[in-house]
Amino acid sequence: MAKITFDGIEIEVADGTTIMNAARQIGGSIVPPAMCYYTPLKGSGGKCRACLVKVSAGSAKDPRPMPKLVASCITTVQDGMVVENTINEQVMDVRKGIVEMLLINHPLDCPVCDQAGECSLQDFAFEHGLSTTRYEEERRTFEKIDIGPLIQLHMTRCILCYRCVYTADQLTPERVHGVLGRGDASEIGTYIENIIDNEFSGNVIDVCPVGALTDKTFRFKQRVWFTKPVNAHRNCETDKCEGRVTLWYKGKDVLRVTARKDEYGEVKEWICNTCRFDKKETSDWTLEGPAHINRASVIAQNHYELPVVNPQVIQDLPESTTRELERNPPLRLGGLNN
Repeated sequence: MAKITFDGIEIEVADGTTIMNAARQIGGSIVPPAMCYYTPLKGSGGKCRACLVKVSAGSAKDPRPMPKLVASCITTVQDGMVVENTINEQVMDVRKGIVEMLLINHPLDCPVCDQAGECSLQDFAFEHGLSTTRYEEERRTFEKIDIGPLIQLHMTRCILCYRCVYTADQLTPERVHGVLGRGDASEIGTYIENIIDNEFSGNVIDVCPVGALTDKTFRFKQRVWFTKPVNAHRNCETDKCEGRVTLWYKGKDVLRVTARKDEYGEVKEWICNTCRFDKKETSDWTLEGPAHINRASVIAQNHYELPVVNPQVIQDLPESTTRELERNPPLRLGGLNN
């Protein structure tokens, strides 16, 4: 085990843990942002530089600071390490530069992009970016490529995080897409314009942090903040498919199906294309209840999840009310620490 101090908070983590995951064990606003790192994907991280932090003390044995900022997603902890993130002015200034770099060629597609409202780049720019830009040159553009009937590729929005490539590599043996070209000509594409048609190809939509890969069956149908997310599951016959999803409703219609994501926007349980694209009737699923949405998200404005009720906070709560709350799944009882 290794003891590290992150933004003044001391925590003990297992040896080999990255600084990023150590911060996630603490949680809250001190966790560095991540645009390319994705816990379930081996090899991810170290590309976007969004998670740079300052290591002001390398370890107890060698307390010298690291000379440059390091990527927290690929740097492992050392016993006695001291890390500064939100409390370090240099880190915050550099992060503004990272946002500016990512937005240099990114088009202003938010008004028409299906990813708007759940876009990691939007969140990153809002939290760490500037409202102005110094860029005056023409933005980079790419020829449109058709990669099949289910997934829409918008290469002009891509930030080259490689998540979709790792997903295809590690879930299926038939990857036909990757990063082609070099330097500013690098782009996501398929070999001789093949289509992406394997059974788990839809997962590249979920892992994409921007609107570069979107669902053609959901395209332009509805803004995500006007939909209602509901958790559901089914017994899927496809191997490796967990069958645990989020259904996005507009009225009684299921507009899209996505894999469930955790608080850091990561999918832990992959789903197949059958669940994602073919099962869009409520009768296909066993509903579990409203999906939890962070109250800071724009999606929360129309979210109907009921609040947590803590009997310790609400004095003299009748026993009959307490029993009713325990029987009602959208409401849960909890202590002050929940």
